[in-house]
Amino acid sequence: MMDCKKYVKQYYMPPVRCMKWAEKECVEKAPVWCSVDLRDGNQALVIPMSLEQKIEFFKLLVKIGFKEIEVGFPAASETEYDFLRALIEQNLIPEDVTIQVLTQAREHIIRKTFEAVKGAPKAIIHVYNSTSVSQREQVFRKSKEEILQIAVEGAALLKKLADETEGNFMFEYSPESFTGTEPEYALEVCNAVLDVWKPTAEQKAIINLPVTVEHSMPHVYASQVEYMCDNLKYRENVIVSLHPHNDRGCGVADSEMGLLAGADRIEGTLFGNGERTGNVDIITLAMNMYAQGVDPKLDFSDMPDICEKYEKYTGMKVDERSPYSGALVFAAFSGSHQDAIAKGMKWIEEKAPDRWTVPYLPIDPQDVGRNYDADVIRINSQSGKGGVGYILETKFGLNLPAKMREAMGYAAKAVSDHTHKELLPEEIFELFKATFENVRKPYSIQKVHFQQEGNITTQVTSSCNGREITTQAEGNGRLNAVSNALKKAYNLQYDLVTYQEHALEQSSSSKAIAYVGIRKPDGSLSWGAGVDNDIIKASIDALVTAINNR
Repeated sequence: MMDCKKYVKQYYMPPVRCMKWAEKECVEKAPVWCSVDLRDGNQALVIPMSLEQKIEFFKLLVKIGFKEIEVGFPAASETEYDFLRALIEQNLIPEDVTIQVLTQAREHIIRKTFEAVKGAPKAIIHVYNSTSVSQREQVFRKSKEEILQIAVEGAALLKKLADETEGNFMFEYSPESFTGTEPEYALEVCNAVLDVWKPTAEQKAIINLPVTVEHSMPHVYASQVEYMCDNLKYRENVIVSLHPHNDRGCGVADSEMGLLAGADRIEGTLFGNGERTGNVDIITLAMNMYAQGVDPKLDFSDMPDICEKYEKYTGMKVDERSPYSGALVFAAFSGSHQDAIAKGMKWIEEKAPDRWTVPYLPIDPQDVGRNYDADVIRINSQSGKGGVGYILETKFGLNLPAKMREAMGYAAKAVSDHTHKELLPEEIFELFKATFENVRKPYSIQKVHFQQEGNITTQVTSSCNGREITTQAEGNGRLNAVSNALKKAYNLQYDLVTYQEHALEQSSSSKAIAYVGIRKPDGSLSWGAGVDNDIIKASIDALVTAINNR
């Protein structure tokens, strides 16, 4: 049985009001991005990546555009150590990329880390110790002073070993479990570390404020970040970094509000992989900026390839509803949604605007390597005329009359509902042909002859259920004359109300398609289509199909 009374708020508000972030509307520039896929993401996998997989993943992150990549915890395992050495010794690190390694503030682990990172062209040494109330009391059973001393001693050892080790090093410190730490105490610890490092404009330091566990709503975290940004020593020479996890499902919101609060840098992973509920999803965060006209400085233009490689390297699956990347995130099954999207796409085609504003599509799917016909308009029993019409028009060149689109929409809905499946574009096209094109039973036409003396006179040889009959009639046009002949022959009651035609290809020898709608005595419409090189024959075939579909 659930009992909420056993829980209490585990976060602490800053000692002063910190709400300047709330006056800002949006994130206006990309932060410094640091991928932690190869460390935080990897350690969360049931089966951690092999050396080869980590190398290939590293190359993918470089291709996407990450300039800072946390490559591991080299003291944690042989694979971690070997991976780092392979990157350095095989010259796999581009000149503009900085690798990052993580170490606890423990002497033997720090020393092992520097052994692993020796010779790195550019590396961030990220040292941490936990500062939260629960960790101080339960795990370490140490006082505030003792916890602070661990941080200071770790910082001092980093500085000493950096001077003694070949390579180019930058320092980062995290008060781990920051969100469960009193902000004024976290500030005290971070400032003590900065007093050891004394960052300069040429040698900046990173202070990372991790949401190791989400304890609060995002606005609380934003206030905590703002307090730190306003009160850190050496602020102009300090890069404030965020490392949100997603325990409350608010990793993206934490990050966005934290950036508004003054942070400069984000640590996260592709698709939000990481411990427990994961890290902040950098793809979502970056694409949120992109969707508001801000260059995220990361390239996700081939999202299907990124998804495929991520799944291959990690053994994880990209959720179908994962923002911007999932297989279904641009898909519209609802009829009203499909209709709005189809009309929006038509408006874009007609107006060629400078800005993307299509309903239900926050970004152009093509920007991330997705296709309109395969990924956007999807047809099932919930779909309507707009989606079906859009697929037939854009993929197969069929511009159906509005009311015929409606009829085709109902036909597709019925099939999908009966079969309990989505209909692919090719299946929709075949359904259209089977339902509305060249239906020859019970009525069919064998011969047609025309004469023109004022009105059009026609002689039509037709059959119904095997009985052939020849009939002559007049009309104000060829199709009207044929229609009158069929009415006369079989005493048919209908009105010819819609006729449309268009070429199927843009060439002199192209086939044409004709659409015919007839109104039955009860007021309902019946439809047919015909395809032929001869538009007259196509229109006659369409008429016969409409009659057969009564």
